[in-house]
Amino acid sequence: MAKRGGFPGGMGMPGNMNNLMKQAQKMQRQMEEGQKELETKEFSAKSGGGAVEVVVSGKKEVVKVTISEEAVDPDDIETLQDMIVAATNEALRQAEEANSALMGKMAGGLGLGGGFPF
Repeated sequence: MAKRGGFPGGMGMPGNMNNLMKQAQKMQRQMEEGQKELETKEFSAKSGGGAVEVVVSGKKEVVKVTISEEAVDPDDIETLQDMIVAATNEALRQAEEANSALMGKMAGGLGLGGGFPF
């Protein structure tokens, strides 16, 4: 006859909680290591056929902007500005994508299927 109420396994629960806590701590360490590794990476994007290149860090900070001489036209500053914005946004998108991949990997390790239920 089945027990009513409580958790299956009865007194085994404290051991299971211990294992869950150890797993959670391990996942947290892995997440921190992954985040630190991601922060050291750089993401580069070009626009205007390579006339403008922007490099951002995994911390989503602009590290470097390179502009070719051909892209500098005093009569058309707007195009240069647009190329800088486009390259910056693409580099930031790459950094965000890498961050999302890391989060998905960690969430997958929790058995959440890559997403959170809330």
